[in-house]
Amino acid sequence: MSDYDKDPNHVNGLVSTDQIRRALEVIHDARSPNSLRQKASDYLEQIKSDEEAPYHGYQLAADRSQASVVRHYGLSVLENAVRHHWADYSLEQSTMVRDWELSLAQTVTDQDPFYIRTKIASIWVEIAKRSWALNWMDMDERLVRLWDGSLASKELVLTILETLSEDVFGHHEDSTAGLRGTDIGRACVDIFTPMSVLLEQFPSQETSINVRYGEEGWLSRMADLLELCISKEGSNAPERACAVKILGTLRSVMAWAIPRSISTSNLVTRLCQCLASPYLPIQLAAVDVLYSLYNHSSRFADRDFKELVGPMYMHDTVDLLQRLYEWSCVDVNDIDEEKYSLSKKLSEVVYNIGRLLEERPNLVPVDSSLDSFLRLLIHVAKDNSLQVSITALHVWVKILSSEKLASLPPVTSLLGELLEVCSQRVIKYEALPEDSPNPSIIFLNQDLNTMPERHAFLGNYMRFCKMIVERIVRQQPVDALYHILSQAEQVITHLYDGELAFNVQTYTRTSVPFLRLDAQCSVVEAAQKGAAKWLTSQGRGGTIGHEEDVILQNLKVWTGRILQLQFEDPLVKERVIQLAVGFATGPLKLDTEFASSVFEYILNVRFHDDPGFPAYSEAVKDLQGICIHELQRLTMSFADYLITIFDDIERKVTRVIQEFPQDDHRRSRYYSLLFIITHRATSVDPGPRQERLEMFLQPLVAQWQSDELTNSLASFDSFCELLGCGGIQQYVSQRALHQIPDWSTCPLDDEGKALRAHMQDAIERLPLRATKMFLSASVEKLDPKSPASELARRLWQSNIPLILPNLLRLVSQAHAFHDPLNWNGLPPEMSGIVRRILTDRFWQVGISTGSRDEFYAKVGDTKNSVEGLASSVRATVRAVRETGYKLLFYMSLLGEHFYSYKELSVPLAQALFTDACALSTHQLAVMIESIRPIIESCPVASRTHFLPPILASLFEQLDRKAAAEWERIEQSTRESEDRASLSEEMRDESILRQMTYSSVMLVVGLLDPHRPNPPGPEVTNGTASNGLAHVEHGNIRDFVIATPEILKPLIIFCTHAIRMRDTRSCSLITRVLGSLVKEFTSLAEIDTEVREFISTEVLKACVTSLHDPYFVDLQKDLAQLIASILLTYSPKTHTPREIILSLPSMPAEKIDGAIQQLYKAHNNTRQQRAIVLDLLESLRGVRISEQGRIAKPDPKKVRSAIQERYMTVEVQADGKEKEPSPDLTGVADMFGQP
Repeated sequence: MSDYDKDPNHVNGLVSTDQIRRALEVIHDARSPNSLRQKASDYLEQIKSDEEAPYHGYQLAADRSQASVVRHYGLSVLENAVRHHWADYSLEQSTMVRDWELSLAQTVTDQDPFYIRTKIASIWVEIAKRSWALNWMDMDERLVRLWDGSLASKELVLTILETLSEDVFGHHEDSTAGLRGTDIGRACVDIFTPMSVLLEQFPSQETSINVRYGEEGWLSRMADLLELCISKEGSNAPERACAVKILGTLRSVMAWAIPRSISTSNLVTRLCQCLASPYLPIQLAAVDVLYSLYNHSSRFADRDFKELVGPMYMHDTVDLLQRLYEWSCVDVNDIDEEKYSLSKKLSEVVYNIGRLLEERPNLVPVDSSLDSFLRLLIHVAKDNSLQVSITALHVWVKILSSEKLASLPPVTSLLGELLEVCSQRVIKYEALPEDSPNPSIIFLNQDLNTMPERHAFLGNYMRFCKMIVERIVRQQPVDALYHILSQAEQVITHLYDGELAFNVQTYTRTSVPFLRLDAQCSVVEAAQKGAAKWLTSQGRGGTIGHEEDVILQNLKVWTGRILQLQFEDPLVKERVIQLAVGFATGPLKLDTEFASSVFEYILNVRFHDDPGFPAYSEAVKDLQGICIHELQRLTMSFADYLITIFDDIERKVTRVIQEFPQDDHRRSRYYSLLFIITHRATSVDPGPRQERLEMFLQPLVAQWQSDELTNSLASFDSFCELLGCGGIQQYVSQRALHQIPDWSTCPLDDEGKALRAHMQDAIERLPLRATKMFLSASVEKLDPKSPASELARRLWQSNIPLILPNLLRLVSQAHAFHDPLNWNGLPPEMSGIVRRILTDRFWQVGISTGSRDEFYAKVGDTKNSVEGLASSVRATVRAVRETGYKLLFYMSLLGEHFYSYKELSVPLAQALFTDACALSTHQLAVMIESIRPIIESCPVASRTHFLPPILASLFEQLDRKAAAEWERIEQSTRESEDRASLSEEMRDESILRQMTYSSVMLVVGLLDPHRPNPPGPEVTNGTASNGLAHVEHGNIRDFVIATPEILKPLIIFCTHAIRMRDTRSCSLITRVLGSLVKEFTSLAEIDTEVREFISTEVLKACVTSLHDPYFVDLQKDLAQLIASILLTYSPKTHTPREIILSLPSMPAEKIDGAIQQLYKAHNNTRQQRAIVLDLLESLRGVRISEQGRIAKPDPKKVRSAIQERYMTVEVQADGKEKEPSPDLTGVADMFGQP
């Protein structure tokens, strides 16, 4: 292969096909050395750069004596010329290139490899996007003449039509098609639509008949051929393959075709014929078309709905769907991938048909077989595959939420069966082992690869089941409640039948008896909500009817029987208590005596804690916490009744408190019950009530003001002593813990246990938790205008200034604790251990692997190890940090009594943000989420003095932290080769994405133009300062934009966020910055400064990300932002032009031409994006239009939009679905339609 070195300018009219063949062999041979492969690649690229390249490419492709790989390379040369040099060709040259392509298309045969035919179709489309309906007017005629040829020619036409449809209307937004504006879209609509439909839909408009050929239109042609292929497919493989190809093209077209053209082509009938085919690929392809058709149904007029959707409710069609579904069900022990794929796709079609039934029930044909369709939904809901079942459950939620459908006899007749299905499915699947023989678990293992996906999916599945139960109870309360409560009581009273007796020594949170009970409790809780809503709808303000009285008595008696049972498992007791309180505060909320009996029952709950069995001990502690929480719920709901028996309650609470004199935290929680009753009861005289409430708070406030606490917060060392952590540095150093790779395997010695006990005792002595208890009791679940809320403001107004100084010092020192520089007791080589000690272990959906229960079990198992000691250090500092955040939040709920302190904002900013970068990304994300409501709730009158120091410091630290962490992640990724390290890096990156997203959502909230102002006193002109009176009356966006102190660090953070590798955050930021561009067009100094920054730094960041293959899916967003900058600022400054001009191979005339095009396309955002993407084509990462066409993923593994939604977000179960929106400008603008 040394020939490459002989003649670098070898292309002089003759091309050596031998050399091309050898070069291609070198490139595709895995044994070729890189240097030789590079030379071969350079040689082939040189051919593409020659002026005669299109001719050489055509000659190679047309020569059937050449090997297929050489012909394919020739096509690549021709395609390269079209893609990159078409604009340089004269009309004569471009016509010649087009004629070569037409010649190649006319000679396609069945013997040509698939990739040859695909490449010929791709070149055709590239030429069409550049010249069709401009100077190439007979393309449709050429296609029709090819269509009249062999099956191979027909398939070529289908590939051309599908590719053209995807490029013009697809979500990937092909930039070349986008440059054409709406012209090419209108032309597509014209040639696909039958002429009769065009004349019917647009009778007064002039049609563009100069681009179409014939009356039929491609929808009719494809439908006719599909019917022909189906009639022959039983014995003819080519016809079957052709039918699949037609269906693939139809799938693409369904998103934008005029609905009337679909119905006149009789497509629904023909698609149903495909469903009846014995050939599985045809069935799959037909289901895909139906999914696409009904997934874009918002454009259906009433007649379209009747013609396209109505037939799906008829008996024969439903029967076909039922038989196809039954046939597609697979054996869980021998899963047929293709049949299972059909089952999932078919369930999504059924979902769309059901959704349309709920949306337009009045348009369903009167002779439809609605009962058969609903029976089909029941069958799908029962499917062992939860991924199949969830779509039917989703539809049932919609149907039962519909006033027009829920009470229809065909619906009500199936509610019992549906209730049984949901009751059986409300179990914690994530708690079952992966090797469980449960069929649903086997299917889950098949469908979901990661635990985060599983958690999200199962969360949605469980929610749908509960919503169905709730709605059934609301509709048929007597029968449904009787069934649910009877079933639950049967389970609860026979909890251990067939199971081993309860044993503390083998205690586990995921025992079969508990999971069984937990499922029943979840069903009963859903029933509680339904019963409460039904009772409310009956108007319980007056007399109670017989039916209501029966239900209430049954609920009361049932709960009483359950409470009389004895339970050894603390988690079982916990769930029973939650049920009882749910009934007391829900359906039985008017029965104060019942609430009082539940209150006393919980107050008397006792479980002996046995620290020798950690799992059981943790469950007992959980029960203790739940008891207090449920007691607080009762006191908040029944304060007016409980105040009438206050003396009795006070005696009982005091007696309980005396049982644990050393546990200050539990004592304060019980005291809070008395505080809540006193605070919220409306029948107590205001004066004595406030005096009594102040008596609760005086000891707390005294603690906050104590000299001991103030002195302990004066230095870092004294703060460590305050938390009981003073000896931790010496302990770590003496035992050289940095040399122990796995702390969980190292038992904790006596000194370590003493340290841990000291920390636990120290945190209990701090006033943090008690203050949180009383503050939350003062402000939570209160109407801001209620007397209790006003009393809370009076109560805390004088106390907040006394608490804040030391509270801010606590938070500040807790943050400083994370800075290794403050750990001066450690030698330098051990500074890295600080991060290891203080990195939180936590479980979170979307990040953690394993179930929540597995995580806590693992934490419990390491309690008596060195890892357990480190966990105690983390927990202690975290308690200070996060309780401090919570206290600040509760104080902010007091409104002006918190925000009006003008001297607060600077020390608050210093406490929160001075050492914020020392926190981990997870800890910083927690802080952002904690303080965001404090920022967003700032009253208008306090913005000027409160927000600037807070926001300026916050965005400076966020920018610094995010930039450093993303750089660390990227460097670690480049250097890491170890599989375990890679797993840890993926987790760290996932957490960093969450922090980045939290930061970005804060920005979005601040700059949302539609966010209303928080409630608060009106601003007068006298309260505004620094010339900001006009923006203080506006929303927070106006204030941020008008405040340079905030705006500058915010925009710098946004600029850097464009380069952060989180597509969700980057997409949001590009839109936020796009909304800001138009705000800085005046000649004011700040506008000029910001405008120049955006024109320089933001533009550079956009171009850099556009070049980065990672951001390929965001190229549309980036291009839109670049277009906005060029379009808005070019008349004001030359900076954007100069930045683009400084890019490699960017001639001035090209950028000037692009700017002029942007001016002309100022109302067409898609065309603006296309202009920018075309301008920066040579700098872009992997082209969007090529994603998935080089190597498509396995179709069986590709998830639909519905599947993705179930696995990632909480689906809006009974709201209107937002359909995917193809670019329909070709349809909307056709013939001048608005």
